[in-house]
Order: sequence, then C-alpha cells, then structure tokens
Amino acid sequence: MVVTTMLWGGSFVFNKIGFREIHPVTFLFIRFSIATVLMGLLCIGRFSAFSGKILRNGIIVGAALGAANFTFVLGVSGTTVSRAGFLNNLFVLFVPLICLALWKDTVGRVTLAGLSLAVTGLFLLARGGLEGFNRGDLLSTVCAFFIALQIIAVSKVLRDEDVYLVTLVQFATVTAVGGVLSFLFAPPIRPFGILSVGSLLYCAVFPTVICFTLQNTYQRYTTPAQAGLIYTLDPIWSMIGGFLLLGERLSLEEWAGCALIFMGVAFPLVIGRLVERRYLQSA
Repeated sequence: MVVTTMLWGGSFVFNKIGFREIHPVTFLFIRFSIATVLMGLLCIGRFSAFSGKILRNGIIVGAALGAANFTFVLGVSGTTVSRAGFLNNLFVLFVPLICLALWKDTVGRVTLAGLSLAVTGLFLLARGGLEGFNRGDLLSTVCAFFIALQIIAVSKVLRDEDVYLVTLVQFATVTAVGGVLSFLFAPPIRPFGILSVGSLLYCAVFPTVICFTLQNTYQRYTTPAQAGLIYTLDPIWSMIGGFLLLGERLSLEEWAGCALIFMGVAFPLVIGRLVERRYLQSA
C-alpha cells in the first residue's frame, strides 16, 4: 500500500504534463480505456467466475471512482500539483464525517481537532498563491470527498469477490462515464506528442491498473485508520514531483497551509493508531 502512494503521487505530475495537449476529461477517458483493455487481458481465464454480484459491486465502486477522477483531473488542471495533493488528502477527514452522516458513527475529539487544523490550513492556503483559493482548489477539495466515498465503498462493499473482475468492472464504469463526459464537454481529440503518450501510459498502468488492484486486494485486510495513515503519504510524493519535474514553488503561507492540512489529517490517525496499539497490548 505504501507503493501505491508513490505511484499515485506521481500521477499528479504526469496528469499535469498530459493536460498540456489533451483536455482533462479526454485524458481521463483515454487513460481508463487503456486500463480497461489491460485489465481485461489480465482477466482472461477468470470470466467463468463473473456474476451479477461482481457486476453490481464493481459499478458501485466504479461510480465513486469515476466521480473522484473527474473532479481530480479538473482540479489538478486548475491548480498546482502540490496544492492539489494536500487538498485531495482531506479525504481522511471526510471518511469519519460521511460515516457519521450515514451510519451515525461518532466523531471523536481528536478528529475534531484534526478538522480544526485542516480548516486553518485551508484558510492559509486560500490566502497564499497568486489566485488565492481558486476553482482548481475547490474541485480538488470536492475530489477528496469522492475519494472518501470510494474508500468507504471498497471497505463496505467488497468482500470475497474476484478482485481482478471487480477492478475490470470498476475501470469499465469509469471509462463509460469518461466517454459521456468527453463527448459532452471536451473538444475533439487532436494529435499529441510523445510526452502526452508517455503520461497516458504511466497513468493507465501504474496508478490505475496496478494501484487499484493492490488497493482492492489489500485494503480489505487492514483497518480504515491504518489505510488512511498510509495514504497520507500521497501529497508528499506529488509535492516532490511538482518541485523536481515541473519547477513548482509555494509561498510561505502556502507551505504553512499545506503543513497544517497534513498535520490535521495525520494527527487523528497517529493518535488513533497509538490508542489501538496500547489497547491491544493491554488486552
């Protein structure tokens, strides 16, 4: 799961590179079309196990993933990969809030403290930069909400199904959504260069086929708190990639805002993990 955060973090940079020549929604459609074909090849020999349950669960998880990726590509196209990475990471705080709204799960004081830190960080992030809190930042925050829904869906829906077949349906669902959105909102596809081809292949193979297969396989064997703590590494990799490959720089206020968002996300998870470990040791 740590490997997935490195590959996901790299996707911020390669999406940004691809958007120079390809409309973000079209990029999403082509990326998941390639991923669907590759996943279909991996599923040869498994189709005899296909069932209505796999179709239903794959569509549920795929719908959440499609919403997350749609807002992701629009968000990262309108802001820096560093800001988008930290804003996307707010999903860790959205998870308990969604669980509170849907299943009446309690939200502890530590989580509320984390939310306070994150909101303060958002305020500083809004003050920093040339455009303040822009449309791309807003969409990146909305993306965090849909990422939370996708993670909850994986935890609540997937059980003992064939991971490869579920992932195939998941990708096909996103491809269908991306195709409709591309037809409605994106301009016609124009020829693009080798860098965009490389970006598409990277995003289709590594943060899509490999990462989501790993997530669907291994997230079921860990707690949401542990998974969330691991996923907080995402913005670190995206920030490093934006700094080294795109030459992005943040102002002091933006750095402070990102740091508070990271602390707000990580603090409840670290405390929760320590309490859980202490409880297990005393049991």
